[in-house]
Amino acid sequence: MEEPRRLGGRYELGAVLGRGGMAEVHIGHDIRLGRTVAVKTLRADMARDPVFQARFRREAQSAASLNHPSIVAVYDTGEDYVDGVSLPYIVMEYVDGSTLRDLLHSGRRLLPERAMEMTAGILSALEYSHRNGIVHRDIKPANVMLTRQGTVKVMDFGIARAMADTGGITMTQTQSVIGTAQYLSPEQARGETVDARSDLYSTGCVLFELLTLRPPFVGDTPVSVAYQHVREMPQPPSAFDPEITPALDAIVLKSLAKGADERYQSADEFRADLERALDGLPVEAAAGMGAGGYGAEAATAMMSPQAATAMMPRSDGGPGTAMMPPVEDDGDGYGDGGRSSRRQQKKKGRGSTVLLVIAALLVIAGAYLVGRTFLSGNSPAENNVKAPNLVGESLSDARTSAVNTGVKLARGSEEYCAQDKGAVCRQSPAAGADMKRGGTVTVVVSKGSRPISMPDLKGKTVDEAMQILADKGFDSGSITKNTQENTTVPNNTVLSSDPPAGQQVPKGSKITLTVATQPATSQVPDVTNQDKDTAAQAIRKAGFTPAFVYAQANDPTKVANTVVSENPGQGSTQQKGTTVTLTLNPPGNSPNPTNPTPSPTPTDTSGDTGGILGGLPGGNNGNGNGNGG
Repeated sequence: MEEPRRLGGRYELGAVLGRGGMAEVHIGHDIRLGRTVAVKTLRADMARDPVFQARFRREAQSAASLNHPSIVAVYDTGEDYVDGVSLPYIVMEYVDGSTLRDLLHSGRRLLPERAMEMTAGILSALEYSHRNGIVHRDIKPANVMLTRQGTVKVMDFGIARAMADTGGITMTQTQSVIGTAQYLSPEQARGETVDARSDLYSTGCVLFELLTLRPPFVGDTPVSVAYQHVREMPQPPSAFDPEITPALDAIVLKSLAKGADERYQSADEFRADLERALDGLPVEAAAGMGAGGYGAEAATAMMSPQAATAMMPRSDGGPGTAMMPPVEDDGDGYGDGGRSSRRQQKKKGRGSTVLLVIAALLVIAGAYLVGRTFLSGNSPAENNVKAPNLVGESLSDARTSAVNTGVKLARGSEEYCAQDKGAVCRQSPAAGADMKRGGTVTVVVSKGSRPISMPDLKGKTVDEAMQILADKGFDSGSITKNTQENTTVPNNTVLSSDPPAGQQVPKGSKITLTVATQPATSQVPDVTNQDKDTAAQAIRKAGFTPAFVYAQANDPTKVANTVVSENPGQGSTQQKGTTVTLTLNPPGNSPNPTNPTPSPTPTDTSGDTGGILGGLPGGNNGNGNGNGG
């Protein structure tokens, strides 16, 4: 059986999980940690360019620095050699799930609420990466994973940026760019420099497709699609699904604005509008677009009598409208069948629905009269509830708490506070206050900690720097110290910081201090009168590098090839790694330590001097000849 290919002596490659225009991904096994990983390797023909390789490595390192629950983690990077060509690879978290592309190809239509939640997950990842200076540049359904638990994970950070750095993406450079033309921003299609807002446009394309099962622009060739991105206005999603609200139309169309300045300016701003739409609040995208937002006319046009008639097939034996479960109880978030059924039921039997409503009103009125007659002593307090404590909860958890209490949740402004970004800072009414059942609790959402200006720590001692950072509000657990040998400043002096001085950073950010350390020292041992091999061993053990020379003349009182002096001298303190030169007594009329004999012939001493001593007085010249020539 053929042995599996192993990268870096650690990662065994298994079956291919997927192939792209410039890479392929294998399932892998980390034999050191015993875990399953995904390993992406670049195609050999893409790895021949040394400029691309260098930028790929740099970007891979940037991707490895991204640590966020909505981003596929990068564990390791390295390179393998195939036919003498360095082939970089990236080791990533293995995600048990499928891509959004697989979901879209299945033809299962998502509920708008679920599509917005998935998009918010993508934007959460982009918000983090943009804050760390990394633009994805290739957001598309194939680069978004959906786990079996329903969470979103964005992948392929860094590789697309390395591609862009090779001179700008064009429509003819690689198959990978051609394959993603449906999600290119206008500035990408024009070959211009892009920033984070390009990712937001691509995310808008993904949201459009999640809502309608088709991208905003389609064409026969990638070039025709790119032209539409630059020149054509997209239709509102409601033109393809009348159940999509004007607010959601406005969000999508703002994200797809041709000019970057007309789009959302940050992933956080985009995500906040989606959350407002989920909460039923007015969205900022619709504020400047007139009443009804984008697509109101198109949505109205879809409600022609012919279209309405076409939407009313008979549904024998189907459940009544009253039996349909609420949207939020849909287990997997897929709602094509349910939505289609609801549309049919709305049009089928309106007269029955009216009768049911009248009957329900009569029942409610009767119950009210009975209550007035027999329960006239009841207290209005029974309709009151205590406001739940929502401070510190995420917006999603706060919604759940509000529903469980019997009140509504309204999202108010945002501000900096001690709570995590996206969590509730404060609320009105306060927790525990009496309020009407069905009333509204308004919450203020955290923008995270207020950014802090990074202090100048260069030249400070480590203790001084740590105290300054603590006074600024940084947690010592987020501070890493790297050492660097330096002989020009005292030990434990800060040489630099990352982020650098003056940069605005959120509280809790990771900080790296580069600290000076003095090279390790040791005392030079006394090895005089020792033979060459014994002396060399002692010098190395002390942390130094031995070197040998012969004395100018033989000392007949000392044994040949023994140490007569050393430089630096014995007992002196030197930096480890320093070269210690040992002077040896050359062969000649030297006494034997026990039985003096006549001086050895050059042939007898050739084995002792060795090639290392050739050319020196009394030494071997490298051809087996001594001084006697």
